[in-house]
Amino acid sequence: MIPEQMTAIAIEGGKGSASALHPVQIETPRPAAGQILIRVGAAGVNRPDLMQRQGFYPPPPGAPVTLGLEVAGEVAAVGEGAPRWAVGDKVTALLGGGGYAQYALVDARHALPIPKGLDLTQAAALPETIFTVFANVFEHGALQAAETFMVHGATSGIGVTAIQMAKAAGARVIATGRGAAKAEAALKLGADIAIDTTTEDFAEAAKAAGGVDVILDMVGGDYIAKDLDALNPDGRLVMIATQAGYKVEVNLLTIMQKRLVMTGSTLRPRSADEKARLAAAIEARVWPWIEAGLIRPIVDRTFPLIEAAQAHAHLEAGDHVGKVVLLA
Repeated sequence: MIPEQMTAIAIEGGKGSASALHPVQIETPRPAAGQILIRVGAAGVNRPDLMQRQGFYPPPPGAPVTLGLEVAGEVAAVGEGAPRWAVGDKVTALLGGGGYAQYALVDARHALPIPKGLDLTQAAALPETIFTVFANVFEHGALQAAETFMVHGATSGIGVTAIQMAKAAGARVIATGRGAAKAEAALKLGADIAIDTTTEDFAEAAKAAGGVDVILDMVGGDYIAKDLDALNPDGRLVMIATQAGYKVEVNLLTIMQKRLVMTGSTLRPRSADEKARLAAAIEARVWPWIEAGLIRPIVDRTFPLIEAAQAHAHLEAGDHVGKVVLLA
């Protein structure tokens, strides 16, 4: 039986520090046509959640104000026009919001079956990072087998996923991170080369290793000039975040002379149809990699749902390797 009320996490005052997060009782949603209601077992914690909590990343129109972009759990109810799913199915899903709760609504097309061999905690660590890496590295960046791929923030949720997906696709991987421990963790995850950016210039190190064809950058700022320097002719730079700043000075001659492509995207504002297209493509290409053991979710730490504030504080500290997950 689906309860009338459920526990969800709210932001006191609408925005603030991690301590502003607190559990509340709200009405349990009901699925409309084309939607399913998921009884949440686990919910991933992502940097966009931190940005929304701080007031910098509002939910798109129609999305819940409750945080949470990915969950795993059991289908509790099915709306009309969602024939793939039945009550009791185990799924993981990409959300526009609402994951920090005991129940979450989602467009049925944005849910995927939990890959064989994974539990709910592991499955909740998949959608946001898998969708982001697939769209940006493999579609916008057009990474091919035998090319060299570089990812910054090697031990972040995105970083650990990007390393494994690029290796599964047959690319050579260079990963960067701040500190020797993060560089060592990247090597253990499969990176061919790991660069400690506190002691090395990553552009010089990359060029010494033969250069890079595709870069996934979530840093921005002064990394951009070095990215362009590290790229081989016809290289592609893909931006997904700007943690070090979004206003930069770019040498256009470098782009012209090396025939470089600079692009970028965000995931959350994409249309429902576009997310459905991505879900189908990911199920066809990436899910077999997961089930073959080529990609494994890296969960750094779990917290009970009601301890979302502590989960955010842990993610903000920056010492994690992989994903932080809330257990509902």
